[in-house]
Amino acid sequence: MRILAIRGENLASLAKPFEINLAAEPLSGAGLFAITGDTGAGKSTILDALCLALYGDYPRVNIDRRETVLDPSGKQHQVSDPRHILRRGTGRGFAEVDFIGADAIGYRARWEVRRAGGKANGRLQNEERRLDFLDGSGSVATGKTDVKSAIIAKTGFNFDQFRRTVLLAQGEFDAFLLAGDSQRAELLEKITGTDIYTRISIRVHTLTKEHEQILKLLEQRQHDTGVMDHEARQRLEKEYAEQRQNASKLKQQRENLQKHINSATNIQNAAKNLALAQDALKQAQANWQQADQDKLHLEALDAVAPLRSQAMQLAKEKRSLIESQKALQQAETELELAKKKLENATRQYEEKQNIAKEASAQVGLFEPVWRQADKLDEQQNAARQELFKVQEKTIATTQ
Repeated sequence: MRILAIRGENLASLAKPFEINLAAEPLSGAGLFAITGDTGAGKSTILDALCLALYGDYPRVNIDRRETVLDPSGKQHQVSDPRHILRRGTGRGFAEVDFIGADAIGYRARWEVRRAGGKANGRLQNEERRLDFLDGSGSVATGKTDVKSAIIAKTGFNFDQFRRTVLLAQGEFDAFLLAGDSQRAELLEKITGTDIYTRISIRVHTLTKEHEQILKLLEQRQHDTGVMDHEARQRLEKEYAEQRQNASKLKQQRENLQKHINSATNIQNAAKNLALAQDALKQAQANWQQADQDKLHLEALDAVAPLRSQAMQLAKEKRSLIESQKALQQAETELELAKKKLENATRQYEEKQNIAKEASAQVGLFEPVWRQADKLDEQQNAARQELFKVQEKTIATTQ
């Protein structure tokens, strides 16, 4: 965070309204400056105003004593009540701070206290607090509780951390030096912004633990399921590859046999045609027998042209019939051989398919475990690399 301006009125020894603009010259260009003055001039009150505006408290009254003091209103109040900073004889006072938050946005924090009726001896009212955007675009929070939470979020410090780092009140420098290791480390992280490495380290450590637990569970599952060793797995994979190769060969044989089946189908169609031709032959033979009775009559009529052409056609059909019978016998022989080859090939293919399915099932049982183990190895390596990077950055930052 960066303080831009401090304002106030009627706070302790500072009666009139005052403003210290750190964003304007000559202070904006000064690398270092001092607040000087006589005792009681209001030097510490300026720092009190800074703390009041931000946290509603300031170091000089942040004590654990339970003593009380008499207020001008006649009421007793705890000595640690920050409202006692209101100057005597006044009815109201305020402290205001402009600052750039840890998110690089400008804010204006205000603390204000009044007495009843604005009278100098009126009863002290509850202090009013608010946090607004510096550009006037709206309010971030109002009320003590909400503003306190918002200030811590925007500055990155609670009041105790702020007064021990950004603002060391008189006599409190030794409190920082004497703070415990964990407290001092936390404050230094806030100042240098290296707390992110602590969070990264914690995250990496947590992820490593989680991955180790997952690895242990997977190893236990692997032990329980009896995962085969590397050599057995290689043998099974080799056998699986061979079976797949054999299955491919059988597939090719099946395609070749299918071609023979198609040829056999064509032969069957030819056989059907042959049966039709045989029926026609029988009819022709019946006609021939009937014609035989009239042979003598036909010889007498041999000179008739139409009957001669029919006789020639009949002779042609006889020759065709004889050729068809020979083709049928040859086709039937080839069909029987093709059927036997098809039966043998089908039986071998089914046997190889069953062997390949069993080998594939055995390999498939362990693929989820192998994939999970590989994924876990990758995650663990990534976590280790991230841890090494964080350690290197931490060592570099320390140096």
